[in-house]
Amino acid sequence: MAEETQKAATPEAQPSATTTEEVVVAEEKPAVIEKETPAPVPEPEPVAPEKPAVVEDAVAVVEGAVEEEKPKEETTGEVKITQSVSFKEETNVVGELPEAQKKALDDLKQLIQEALNKHEFTTPPPAAAAAKEEEKPAETEKVEVKEAEKTEAPSTSEEPKTEEEPKATEASTPPPPPPAVEEKVEVKEEKVEEKVEVKEEEKKAEPSAAAETVVVSATEVEKVAAVDEDGAKTVEAIEETIVSVSAPATEEAAPAAEPEAAPAEGEPKKEEEATPDVPPPTPEEVFIWGIPLLGDERSDVILLKFLRARDFKVKDAFTMIKNTVKWRKEFGIDALLEEDLGTELEKVVFTHGVDKEGHPVCYNAYGAFQDKELYQNCFADEEKRAKFLKWRIQFLEKSIRKLDFSPSGICTIVQVSDLKNSPGPAKTGLRQATNQALSLLQDNYPEFVAKNVFINVPWWYLTFSKMISPFLTQRTKSKFVFAGPSKSAETLFKYIAPEDVPVQYGGLSRDGEFTVADSVTDVTIKPTSKHTVEFPVSEACILAWELRVLGWDVSYEAEFMPSAEDGYTVIVSKTRKVTSTDEPVISDTFKIGEPGKVVLTIDNQTSKKKKLLYRSKTKPISE
Repeated sequence: MAEETQKAATPEAQPSATTTEEVVVAEEKPAVIEKETPAPVPEPEPVAPEKPAVVEDAVAVVEGAVEEEKPKEETTGEVKITQSVSFKEETNVVGELPEAQKKALDDLKQLIQEALNKHEFTTPPPAAAAAKEEEKPAETEKVEVKEAEKTEAPSTSEEPKTEEEPKATEASTPPPPPPAVEEKVEVKEEKVEEKVEVKEEEKKAEPSAAAETVVVSATEVEKVAAVDEDGAKTVEAIEETIVSVSAPATEEAAPAAEPEAAPAEGEPKKEEEATPDVPPPTPEEVFIWGIPLLGDERSDVILLKFLRARDFKVKDAFTMIKNTVKWRKEFGIDALLEEDLGTELEKVVFTHGVDKEGHPVCYNAYGAFQDKELYQNCFADEEKRAKFLKWRIQFLEKSIRKLDFSPSGICTIVQVSDLKNSPGPAKTGLRQATNQALSLLQDNYPEFVAKNVFINVPWWYLTFSKMISPFLTQRTKSKFVFAGPSKSAETLFKYIAPEDVPVQYGGLSRDGEFTVADSVTDVTIKPTSKHTVEFPVSEACILAWELRVLGWDVSYEAEFMPSAEDGYTVIVSKTRKVTSTDEPVISDTFKIGEPGKVVLTIDNQTSKKKKLLYRSKTKPISE
């Protein structure tokens, strides 16, 4: 035992002693635990990662606490709200909402207000920022420990200067020793008194780095003297002396010997003192589709869209809003609105008229991609598909800006997808672009489609619809309507008036003499039967009319019958057979000089029912 203590006291063993002190400081535990292992040199590497691990655990706990702030309030709302399976739109007037939905809206607005106050829409999440701030103090502690090692190493080498200093310090009267020193008295009373004096001198000499080196070297002299008297007991006394001196020495050495480390400790304090004086930052303003997230009656309509897309789950809706804002910035929506992406796709996707409830109707004519040149320009490679997607998003953004987001306004669109002559599923470019577009639209444009009507659906679309079905929510799929080629026009007429349906889709809307204000009458003609249409006229005028029979394959004639008994019937249009390949709409006019009526006769000799559409108007002869 005596030999071991002598080796520990020699200058050759001093580096091991300092490393022992380093471990004690890093772990901040009494060194008595390490008392039986002076020979192996503990490495600081395994100790350092412990603090970051603790920081990560703390961040995880904070995140968990944030997520569980209002679980009871949200669950109560979710129980009362059932998922909508109907494509009929709900009200956007807050006063007409069920109580559970009102509460969900208020909770969402509160979360958004807190996020705006913290600038969470433009800055990283607070959890990530907190983790970075926690890592900086941990690194500062490591620097202080290393600086303490450097200051202690040279202090032990100045033994000749320390022999006179302990004598001078013994003249002062020390105060009562702490409890830790009383335990050391049992080992050896004479040596403990000297150690107590040394400790008291350390406290008095804290501002001076030189005094600390004296204290450390004095204990080293005591170690050598104590070994000669009783080796067995002085081993414990030596180790305890090293701990009692080194723990405060390392704490004081860093600021005294390395003045550069002092600002590292002082800076956080200055920041802490300065933060209360800094006024809170002004809440940021975030706009979507030109509407602020809060502070406008239209804002509630926007928030309700996100809530309905997530079945009124407040946290899910809040996350969706944050992701949408982030995506819009990354995609560059504001700059995209000003880009010129060409006009070659205007016949593929276009808006035409409104439905019976006033929703704008957007038509998607996929058959246009039968044009090989157009298909190659849109889907030949990833770059061209990206351009097509940008054009489609730009078109949608411009359409949305025209909507009325007031609580009682129209803020949704009816989509009509025409699959006639559409490229089949073998066209991978179109399929990839469609799937990507569906994903983006569903994630970032919630509840903007009031109805999605698929017309001229071919047989292979059943397979395709099953393929894209997993990417769609149940609420989205509930708005879908499918119609084959023979039922497409009639299906459209259920939702859109014939005067608003373009001619190519079975309606009468086109550029010409008639407008949307001229209403259309539709009649079903039974198989093997005739149907007559009469336009009575009471004065001289010019009568104009237009009509069409879906699928035609009927006979048509028009004549004028005067009201006077002695009048003669005038044939306006001779009887003729009209087939499906003829013009889709017949337009005609007749100048009438006396009261009478124009009679149209449609003869359906087929075994199928026929849909007849017609309308008329009169105008003065002077025109």
